[in-house]
Amino acid sequence: VGNTVLHVLVLQPNKTFACHMYSLILSYDRSKEGPGSLELIPNNEGLTPFKLAGVEGNTVMFQYLMQKRKQNLWSFGPLTTVLYDITEIDSWAEDQSFLELIVSTKKREARQILDLTPVKELVSLKWNMYGRPYFCFLALFYILYMVCFTMCCVYRPLKPRTGNRTSSRDNTVYVQKMLQESYVAYEDELRLVGELITVIGAVVILVLEIPDILRVGAAKYFGQTILGGPFHIIVITYACMILVTMVMRLTSTTGEVVPMSFALVLGWCNVMYFARGFQMLGPFTIMIQKMIFGDLMRFCWLMAVVILGFASAFYIIFQTENPENLGQFYNYPMSLFTTFELFLTIIDGPANYDVDLPFMYSVVYFAFAIIATLLMLNLLIAMMGDTHWRVAHEQDELWRAQVVATTVMLERKLPRCLWPRSGICGREFGLGDRWYLRIEDRVDPNKHKMMRYTEAFKAQDRDTYDKCSEKLETSGDTLCKKGFSALSLSRNTSRTSSHRGWEILRRNT
Repeated sequence: VGNTVLHVLVLQPNKTFACHMYSLILSYDRSKEGPGSLELIPNNEGLTPFKLAGVEGNTVMFQYLMQKRKQNLWSFGPLTTVLYDITEIDSWAEDQSFLELIVSTKKREARQILDLTPVKELVSLKWNMYGRPYFCFLALFYILYMVCFTMCCVYRPLKPRTGNRTSSRDNTVYVQKMLQESYVAYEDELRLVGELITVIGAVVILVLEIPDILRVGAAKYFGQTILGGPFHIIVITYACMILVTMVMRLTSTTGEVVPMSFALVLGWCNVMYFARGFQMLGPFTIMIQKMIFGDLMRFCWLMAVVILGFASAFYIIFQTENPENLGQFYNYPMSLFTTFELFLTIIDGPANYDVDLPFMYSVVYFAFAIIATLLMLNLLIAMMGDTHWRVAHEQDELWRAQVVATTVMLERKLPRCLWPRSGICGREFGLGDRWYLRIEDRVDPNKHKMMRYTEAFKAQDRDTYDKCSEKLETSGDTLCKKGFSALSLSRNTSRTSSHRGWEILRRNT
């Protein structure tokens, strides 16, 4: 019951009342340490009160709990060394990481905790010591891997075509080699090494991604942009395309160019994932994700309706015409593709003025140009501009969340020998098995003294003005002139006292 009340207090809107009640309930807890403590008992979602405060974005309760856990090591003048308990914060030995919970929640208030002590210092320590070097090395390794795969695709086994052409529009001159013909020369053996590296890399990608999907859940794993959700879909699809290409090569099945083309596009697009390691480029990846999976997905429904309608109209208009004189609409699929190009203004309106064009072509093309080019494309630009404005106001906060998500990801996937635990064990200071982070804080006494003087002078001026206002309200018409003179006199006195106070302040500083 006590643990349930603690969880309820974390969710209370009245932060001050919740903190006092939280402290009162813990004062009756008999087992203040160990697994039987009320603070360490999780709820049905596996969240302790401390983790729940972080997920809900309750910064007041989080700071209150951190103040209870900190230990003052020593103090000398303005310098103070504090040990912060990071047992539940550090993701090193946690199945359900506190940092991962914060960046995966949909509440923006939770990301503000990443800027509080000691979370900010812990993330900075992990990122600067291990996260950034490992992430840069991983980015370089992935780029070299994609260069190897690209070279294997460029020099894939082809041979001249021997069969006769079946149509005047047939333009094929090379065909794919069979498996027995693909690995004969020395160049083929060199390409085989690159293909083996590509296949092994695809298998490693699947082995690393699938356990995280099972642990977190597909909806949460692919849906969170800060966790790199769309990029996880891209890299898993890329690995599957590599395996499909391998099967088609081993079975001598024609058409391997289809999965190979998809793999090239997806593999190189996944390079944008590594932009999150740089503060200048990280927020732009989130902008691209939100534009593609937000604005562009909604816009594609409208675009599909317009393209279907006008492509059908163009096909019907040129259905009775000779396709040799105007071949852009010779069949329905080609009409759809040509209309799509017209929609994006990639090509100009296809017209052959050496022959008579149907009158309805001019009418339909005029309407298409007004609706598609002037109206819908400008609508898409306005939608993307709004998304860019919203993300630009949160770019620093989003980049910090990306750094945390990347740090947690690397910490989970790398061996323990390459990523030691951060902080100091409490046994060195007689504080048990908990882990602490040492932070040095410098307190400037002059700054606090100046603030106290300023507040005192403000309160003095305010009290003087209130007294003068009360005198003016209680006095009658006959005392009006006296009231105004008293007001001016009190203001002069207030200025004099404030001037005297500021002189004292300047001498002190």
